[in-house]
Amino acid sequence: MKIMICDDHKIVRDGLRQILQQLHGVSVIAEAGSGDELLDTLKTDDFNIVLLDISLPDRNGLEILQSVKVKWPATNVLMLSMHPQEQYAKRALALGASGYLTKDTASEELLIAVQRVSDGGKYISQSLAENLAFSFSKGEKKQDHEILSSREFEIMIKLANGKSLQEIANELFISNKTVSTYRSRIMDKMEFHKNTELTRYCMEKNLI
Repeated sequence: MKIMICDDHKIVRDGLRQILQQLHGVSVIAEAGSGDELLDTLKTDDFNIVLLDISLPDRNGLEILQSVKVKWPATNVLMLSMHPQEQYAKRALALGASGYLTKDTASEELLIAVQRVSDGGKYISQSLAENLAFSFSKGEKKQDHEILSSREFEIMIKLANGKSLQEIANELFISNKTVSTYRSRIMDKMEFHKNTELTRYCMEKNLI
């Protein structure tokens, strides 16, 4: 089993490496500190599993997930995030992720998830499985925010949390003008006029 860890914090990568070394059959544990570094590495080497952080400094993890699944569809991607699963899990799974775990997951659950994914299966938490089953049984229609792109969705969450355009630009390493353009797109698609409407919607949908 060859595993790639993609996270911009070395202390997180070190911690994950220490946990993953407990698995039998692991031959390689490689690391990448950014989405672009991950994609460059995948051009020259194959991995069974990629542990991919959603919040990366250069590109959104969901965008990286899409790129990986298009270029290397056989690569299993297990998403890791500090965000609650309700925010990103369904979107990640729809884009081809093999599983979704929050960073406060116990090490035992991480090992189970990696083993299951390496065997070709999928892994989601019990609470998320129940949530998805409930949504399916009710025949819920697509929610408004699901029409947003991965980057638009990420910026919507930041705006709803009260972050300024400049703060978002700094976090995502893009220009203030680019963030403003994304905001306009989000407002048009969601048919909102003010950030307060965006915040109210995200709170009602348990996105923040």
